[in-house]
Amino acid sequence: MDFQKENISRHNFEQCTKCTVCTVVCPVTPINTKYPGPKQAGPDGERYRLKNPDFFDEAFKYCLNCKRCEVACPSDVRIGDLILSARLTYSKGKPSLRDTMLAETDVMGSLATLCAPVVNASLAMKPVKYVMDRTLKIDSHRQFPKYASTKFETWFRRHAAAEQSKYSRHISYFHGCYVNYNYPDLGKALVAVCNALGVGVRLLDRERCCGVAKIANRLVKEATRDAEINIASIRKALADGSEAVVATSSTCCFTMRDEYHHVLGLDNSDIRRSVTLATAYISKLIERGDVRLVFRDDYRRRIAYHTPCHMERMGFTQYSVALLKSIPGVDLVVLNPNCCGIAGTYGFKKENYETSQAIGSRLFTEIENVRPDFVATDCETCKWQIEMSTGIKVKNPVEVLFEALDLDATRKANNLTI
Repeated sequence: MDFQKENISRHNFEQCTKCTVCTVVCPVTPINTKYPGPKQAGPDGERYRLKNPDFFDEAFKYCLNCKRCEVACPSDVRIGDLILSARLTYSKGKPSLRDTMLAETDVMGSLATLCAPVVNASLAMKPVKYVMDRTLKIDSHRQFPKYASTKFETWFRRHAAAEQSKYSRHISYFHGCYVNYNYPDLGKALVAVCNALGVGVRLLDRERCCGVAKIANRLVKEATRDAEINIASIRKALADGSEAVVATSSTCCFTMRDEYHHVLGLDNSDIRRSVTLATAYISKLIERGDVRLVFRDDYRRRIAYHTPCHMERMGFTQYSVALLKSIPGVDLVVLNPNCCGIAGTYGFKKENYETSQAIGSRLFTEIENVRPDFVATDCETCKWQIEMSTGIKVKNPVEVLFEALDLDATRKANNLTI
């Protein structure tokens, strides 16, 4: 773990002025009294831990790693990275079977898609939920996302790959576990939108989970292995002519851009700026005047946009909001930036479930008061949390763009005859 100890010293904790703004914005501190708060767990505690590791507190596991403390910090202290790196370095004991299962998204997704109808039906059954609650400590109230019978990668190879060479410009798509195993339709929507704009879509030669779940559950070796594979694949894609590597998940994008270096200690400096969110890439094409969008005349929706925590940390919220606002028939309400509380695998764990729901309660109430046709957000786990807790449908902004665009007219507007 020497590389992690070296990495910890680069998180700027000496710059902390003890203003406590991080504690004020922390969504966990007012809910869970076991958590000492970001100031004490982060820069304050780091001064002691560097002298004696016994000052590490296992209660740091209650941190969401939402990065709201870092967004608020006036001194640019990477407080969330301090806390997470301390957990990876000093926490005792191995990850549990539950934590390993939740973190191994590629393994579990590959198995589940083989018999998706059976898996989906089983995970919704109360007896199964009861057994998982009692044995694995996965809370029985939590709803699992449904698995698809056909992976996105399979669909792409069969139905889309051959067509992409016809376009003069290309991007590579990091689809992530959610699109590949749970919701291929989002990936299909991205391909359709990009093609209508004259942009071909490629997949990376090799793609593994971005690693966020493994990092959160302390599977450092496995997360590093997957990150190294992804970095090498991204480098190759860029060398082969892709303009960018885009993701439709804000968390996947954030993990590859920031966590690979800040937490895992990997050098991604040569590819970081080329990894971006799909809405950011499309927005910049529009800003430069490279493409035109033509929308359907009959598309009318009231949409509430929720900003995911990692989206705010990257500063990318403006792009998704701008795209949604550009749709003539959309009445857009940008919600207050409240955390939804799920934090990936965090909200699935029995010991965190009540905290997770309490954190998200303000957001749920605001959504219900807005009464939208649906909610838009760039994070799949935010989607799961909001849909489960409010009963209101949630869509990715790329999905909304796909539904609102007149694809044929957009192709003509961009002089495409393909």
